[in-house]
Amino acid sequence: MHFVLERSVIIRRSKAELFSFFAAAENLNLITPPWLNFQFLTPLPIQMHVGTKLVYKIKLHMIPIRWESEITAWDPPNAFCDVQRKGPYREWVHLHTFESHTEGTVMKDRVLYQVFGGRLVNWAFVSRDLKRIFDYRRAKIQELFP
Repeated sequence: MHFVLERSVIIRRSKAELFSFFAAAENLNLITPPWLNFQFLTPLPIQMHVGTKLVYKIKLHMIPIRWESEITAWDPPNAFCDVQRKGPYREWVHLHTFESHTEGTVMKDRVLYQVFGGRLVNWAFVSRDLKRIFDYRRAKIQELFP
């Protein structure tokens, strides 16, 4: 069973400027909630392109998790996609898009995912955590780009 999480925010900056921020992988640490204890295992800086592999670890509910993802689409300054290759999900496909808007850029996240344990586990744990993480991310981006 697939689940979808979508978030969008309008930022008063150009697509190119926002995409450039996300193209610098080390900035992921700036928009990841501190309670996840995010840490890159892949040496920085990371050159982002199709095929780039990122390895990092987080702690979720005090459980250490190693996560490996791969960039499967790279279309500056419009979109990119990362896919979990190893990690906590059965499937994780995260599409980031950047669309021009009269007030700047609409930045969208769309995550298609599957969890072990299906609907019950998603309802009881995963969905709530993801909403909290992506709400933090949205607020942090608005803070970084006022």
